[in-house]
Amino acid sequence: MILTGKVALVTGAGSGIGRASALAFARAGACVTVSDINASSAAETMDLIRAIGTPTCCIPADVSNSGAVAELIAKTVERFGRLDCAHNNAGIESALAATAQSDEADFDRTIAVNLKGVWLCLRAEIAQMLKNGGGAIVNTASVGGLVAVPSGGAYAAAKHGVVGLTRTAAVEYAQQNIRVNAICPGLTRTGMTERLARANPNVLSAIMPPIGRMAEPHEIAQAVVFMCSDAASYLTGQALALDGGATAI
Repeated sequence: MILTGKVALVTGAGSGIGRASALAFARAGACVTVSDINASSAAETMDLIRAIGTPTCCIPADVSNSGAVAELIAKTVERFGRLDCAHNNAGIESALAATAQSDEADFDRTIAVNLKGVWLCLRAEIAQMLKNGGGAIVNTASVGGLVAVPSGGAYAAAKHGVVGLTRTAAVEYAQQNIRVNAICPGLTRTGMTERLARANPNVLSAIMPPIGRMAEPHEIAQAVVFMCSDAASYLTGQALALDGGATAI
Protein backbone atom coordinates (compact mmCIF):
# COMPACT_ATOMS: atom_id res chain seq x y z
CA MET A 1 0.00 0.00 0.00
CA ILE A 2 2.61 2.49 -1.12
CA LEU A 3 0.13 5.30 -1.81
CA THR A 4 -2.01 5.08 1.31
CA GLY A 5 -3.46 8.50 2.09
CA LYS A 6 -2.78 9.84 -1.41
CA VAL A 7 -5.39 11.08 -3.88
CA ALA A 8 -5.04 10.03 -7.51
CA LEU A 9 -6.84 11.14 -10.68
CA VAL A 10 -6.95 9.04 -13.86
CA THR A 11 -8.37 10.29 -17.16
CA GLY A 12 -9.41 7.86 -19.85
CA ALA A 13 -10.11 5.47 -16.97
CA GLY A 14 -13.10 3.76 -18.55
CA SER A 15 -11.07 1.05 -20.27
CA GLY A 16 -7.65 -0.26 -21.23
CA ILE A 17 -4.56 1.26 -19.62
CA GLY A 18 -6.61 3.92 -17.83
CA ARG A 19 -8.84 1.37 -16.10
CA ALA A 20 -5.81 -0.74 -15.16
CA SER A 21 -4.09 2.35 -13.80
CA ALA A 22 -7.09 3.37 -11.71
CA LEU A 23 -7.28 -0.13 -10.24
CA ALA A 24 -3.54 -0.18 -9.57
CA PHE A 25 -3.75 3.14 -7.72
CA ALA A 26 -6.59 1.74 -5.62
CA ARG A 27 -4.66 -1.44 -4.82
CA ALA A 28 -1.74 0.76 -3.76
CA GLY A 29 -4.02 2.43 -1.24
CA ALA A 30 -4.91 5.70 -2.98
CA CYS A 31 -8.29 7.37 -3.18
CA VAL A 32 -9.11 7.48 -6.90
CA THR A 33 -11.08 9.86 -9.11
CA VAL A 34 -12.13 7.99 -12.22
CA SER A 35 -12.71 10.14 -15.29
CA ASP A 36 -13.65 9.31 -18.87
CA ILE A 37 -15.73 10.92 -21.59
CA ASN A 38 -17.81 7.71 -21.53
CA ALA A 39 -19.75 8.02 -18.28
CA SER A 40 -20.98 4.42 -18.18
CA SER A 41 -17.49 2.98 -18.69
CA ALA A 42 -16.12 5.27 -15.98
CA ALA A 43 -18.87 4.13 -13.63
CA GLU A 44 -17.92 0.48 -14.29
CA THR A 45 -14.33 1.24 -13.29
CA MET A 46 -15.54 3.02 -10.15
CA ASP A 47 -17.55 -0.08 -9.20
CA LEU A 48 -14.44 -2.25 -9.62
CA ILE A 49 -12.52 0.07 -7.29
CA ARG A 50 -15.30 -0.03 -4.72
CA ALA A 51 -14.94 -3.80 -4.69
CA ILE A 52 -11.26 -3.30 -3.73
CA GLY A 53 -12.43 -1.19 -0.81
CA THR A 54 -10.71 2.16 -1.38
CA PRO A 55 -12.58 5.48 -1.66
CA THR A 56 -13.43 6.52 -5.20
CA CYS A 57 -15.63 8.82 -7.24
CA CYS A 58 -16.57 9.10 -10.91
CA ILE A 59 -16.41 12.43 -12.75
CA PRO A 60 -16.97 12.15 -16.53
CA ALA A 61 -15.10 14.79 -18.51
CA ASP A 62 -14.00 15.76 -22.00
CA VAL A 63 -10.32 16.59 -21.52
CA SER A 64 -10.25 18.76 -24.65
CA ASN A 65 -12.61 21.21 -22.91
CA SER A 66 -10.91 23.59 -20.47
CA GLY A 67 -14.06 24.14 -18.43
CA ALA A 68 -14.61 20.41 -18.03
CA VAL A 69 -11.00 19.93 -16.90
CA ALA A 70 -11.24 22.74 -14.35
CA GLU A 71 -14.44 21.19 -12.98
CA LEU A 72 -12.78 17.76 -12.83
CA ILE A 73 -9.98 19.06 -10.64
CA ALA A 74 -12.31 21.15 -8.48
CA LYS A 75 -14.66 18.23 -7.85
CA THR A 76 -11.77 15.91 -7.02
CA VAL A 77 -10.50 18.37 -4.41
CA GLU A 78 -14.03 18.91 -3.12
CA ARG A 79 -14.44 15.15 -2.67
CA PHE A 80 -11.01 14.23 -1.29
CA GLY A 81 -9.46 17.51 -0.12
CA ARG A 82 -6.32 17.44 -2.28
CA LEU A 83 -4.64 15.98 -5.39
CA ASP A 84 -1.36 14.08 -5.09
CA CYS A 85 -1.10 11.96 -8.23
CA ALA A 86 -2.46 12.21 -11.74
CA HIS A 87 -2.35 9.96 -14.77
CA ASN A 88 -3.29 11.90 -17.89
CA ASN A 89 -4.20 8.94 -20.04
CA ALA A 90 -7.22 9.96 -22.13
CA GLY A 91 -6.50 9.57 -25.83
CA ILE A 92 -7.81 8.49 -29.19
CA GLU A 93 -6.35 7.00 -32.35
CA SER A 94 -6.14 8.98 -35.57
CA ALA A 95 -7.33 7.76 -38.95
CA LEU A 96 -4.65 5.87 -40.89
CA ALA A 97 -3.47 7.90 -43.88
CA ALA A 98 -0.19 9.04 -45.34
CA THR A 99 0.58 12.70 -44.69
CA ALA A 100 -0.49 13.97 -48.13
CA GLN A 101 -3.80 12.10 -47.86
CA SER A 102 -4.58 12.92 -44.23
CA ASP A 103 -7.70 14.80 -43.16
CA GLU A 104 -7.60 18.18 -41.45
CA ALA A 105 -10.59 17.50 -39.21
CA ASP A 106 -9.06 14.23 -38.03
CA PHE A 107 -5.75 15.99 -37.32
CA ASP A 108 -7.49 18.71 -35.30
CA ARG A 109 -9.51 16.18 -33.28
CA THR A 110 -6.45 14.03 -32.53
CA ILE A 111 -4.40 17.02 -31.38
CA ALA A 112 -7.31 18.36 -29.32
CA VAL A 113 -7.66 15.18 -27.27
CA ASN A 114 -4.17 13.68 -27.24
CA LEU A 115 -2.10 16.85 -26.86
CA LYS A 116 -4.26 19.78 -25.83
CA GLY A 117 -6.11 17.51 -23.40
CA VAL A 118 -2.86 16.59 -21.67
CA TRP A 119 -1.82 20.26 -21.56
CA LEU A 120 -5.14 21.34 -20.04
CA CYS A 121 -4.92 18.61 -17.40
CA LEU A 122 -1.28 19.38 -16.64
CA ARG A 123 -2.03 23.07 -16.21
CA ALA A 124 -4.90 22.48 -13.79
CA GLU A 125 -3.20 19.67 -11.87
CA ILE A 126 0.02 21.59 -11.35
CA ALA A 127 -1.90 24.63 -10.09
CA GLN A 128 -3.60 22.44 -7.49
CA MET A 129 -0.44 20.55 -6.55
CA LEU A 130 1.36 23.82 -5.88
CA LYS A 131 -1.29 24.47 -3.23
CA ASN A 132 -0.72 20.97 -1.79
CA GLY A 133 3.05 21.35 -1.64
CA GLY A 134 3.81 18.90 -4.43
CA GLY A 135 2.71 15.87 -6.38
CA ALA A 136 3.49 13.47 -9.21
CA ILE A 137 2.04 13.39 -12.72
CA VAL A 138 2.33 10.76 -15.44
CA ASN A 139 1.29 11.49 -19.01
CA THR A 140 0.50 8.74 -21.48
CA ALA A 141 2.56 9.29 -24.62
CA SER A 142 3.45 6.29 -26.81
CA VAL A 143 6.33 4.70 -28.65
CA GLY A 144 4.73 6.84 -31.36
CA GLY A 145 6.06 9.77 -29.37
CA LEU A 146 9.61 8.48 -29.77
CA VAL A 147 9.71 7.15 -33.33
CA ALA A 148 7.87 7.58 -36.63
CA VAL A 149 4.34 6.27 -37.11
CA PRO A 150 3.82 5.78 -40.87
CA SER A 151 0.22 6.62 -41.80
CA GLY A 152 -0.30 8.01 -38.31
CA GLY A 153 1.12 11.51 -38.52
CA ALA A 154 -1.49 13.20 -36.33
CA TYR A 155 -1.05 10.59 -33.61
CA ALA A 156 2.74 10.82 -33.79
CA ALA A 157 2.62 14.62 -33.68
CA ALA A 158 0.40 14.59 -30.61
CA LYS A 159 2.42 11.97 -28.74
CA HIS A 160 5.76 13.66 -29.56
CA GLY A 161 4.15 16.81 -28.20
CA VAL A 162 3.21 15.02 -24.97
CA VAL A 163 6.85 14.06 -24.46
CA GLY A 164 7.86 17.69 -24.98
CA LEU A 165 5.23 18.95 -22.55
CA THR A 166 6.32 16.39 -19.99
CA ARG A 167 9.97 17.37 -20.11
CA THR A 168 9.19 21.09 -20.04
CA ALA A 169 6.83 20.90 -17.06
CA ALA A 170 9.27 18.64 -15.22
CA VAL A 171 12.03 21.21 -15.51
CA GLU A 172 9.76 24.12 -14.63
CA TYR A 173 8.49 22.55 -11.38
CA ALA A 174 11.39 20.32 -10.33
CA GLN A 175 12.23 22.54 -7.36
CA GLN A 176 8.61 22.82 -6.26
CA ASN A 177 8.24 19.13 -5.44
CA ILE A 178 6.23 18.28 -8.55
CA ARG A 179 7.52 15.43 -10.67
CA VAL A 180 6.29 14.94 -14.24
CA ASN A 181 7.03 11.86 -16.33
CA ALA A 182 5.59 10.07 -19.34
CA ILE A 183 5.01 6.47 -20.24
CA CYS A 184 5.46 5.41 -23.85
CA PRO A 185 3.57 2.13 -24.25
CA GLY A 186 4.14 -0.04 -27.26
CA LEU A 187 1.72 -2.68 -28.50
CA THR A 188 -0.78 -3.20 -25.67
CA ARG A 189 -3.96 -5.25 -25.46
CA THR A 190 -6.55 -2.44 -25.50
CA GLY A 191 -9.67 -1.50 -27.44
CA MET A 192 -7.55 0.79 -29.61
CA THR A 193 -5.31 -2.12 -30.60
CA GLU A 194 -8.33 -4.32 -31.32
CA ARG A 195 -9.78 -1.70 -33.65
CA LEU A 196 -6.44 -1.35 -35.41
CA ALA A 197 -6.26 -5.13 -35.89
CA ARG A 198 -9.78 -5.31 -37.30
CA ALA A 199 -9.03 -2.56 -39.82
CA ASN A 200 -5.62 -4.02 -40.75
CA PRO A 201 -5.51 -7.81 -40.11
CA ASN A 202 -1.76 -8.14 -40.72
CA VAL A 203 -0.61 -5.13 -38.74
CA LEU A 204 -0.04 -6.81 -35.38
CA SER A 205 2.41 -9.37 -36.71
CA ALA A 206 4.23 -6.59 -38.55
CA ILE A 207 4.76 -4.52 -35.40
CA MET A 208 5.16 -7.30 -32.79
CA PRO A 209 8.09 -6.33 -30.51
CA PRO A 210 11.10 -8.54 -29.75
CA ILE A 211 9.49 -9.85 -26.57
CA GLY A 212 7.01 -11.64 -28.85
CA ARG A 213 3.70 -10.54 -27.33
CA MET A 214 1.55 -7.56 -26.54
CA ALA A 215 1.69 -5.90 -23.14
CA GLU A 216 -1.25 -6.35 -20.82
CA PRO A 217 -2.72 -3.09 -19.46
CA HIS A 218 -1.81 -3.98 -15.87
CA GLU A 219 1.87 -4.18 -16.85
CA ILE A 220 1.76 -0.57 -18.00
CA ALA A 221 -0.24 0.48 -14.95
CA GLN A 222 2.40 -0.81 -12.54
CA ALA A 223 4.91 1.60 -14.05
CA VAL A 224 2.47 4.48 -13.57
CA VAL A 225 2.02 3.71 -9.88
CA PHE A 226 5.78 3.36 -9.41
CA MET A 227 6.38 6.77 -11.05
CA CYS A 228 3.88 8.35 -8.65
CA SER A 229 5.31 6.68 -5.55
CA ASP A 230 8.12 7.80 -3.27
CA ALA A 231 10.19 4.95 -4.71
CA ALA A 232 10.58 7.19 -7.78
CA SER A 233 11.38 10.35 -5.82
CA TYR A 234 14.37 11.24 -8.06
CA LEU A 235 12.61 10.44 -11.34
CA THR A 236 11.31 13.36 -13.36
CA GLY A 237 11.29 14.55 -16.96
CA GLN A 238 11.53 11.03 -18.36
CA ALA A 239 9.69 9.30 -21.21
CA LEU A 240 9.78 5.61 -20.35
CA ALA A 241 9.39 3.19 -23.26
CA LEU A 242 7.28 0.21 -22.17
CA ASP A 243 7.47 -1.50 -25.52
CA GLY A 244 8.85 -5.01 -25.20
CA GLY A 245 12.08 -3.92 -26.81
CA ALA A 246 10.57 -2.33 -29.92
CA THR A 247 12.65 0.86 -29.75
CA ALA A 248 15.82 -1.10 -29.00
CA ILE A 249 15.99 -2.41 -32.57
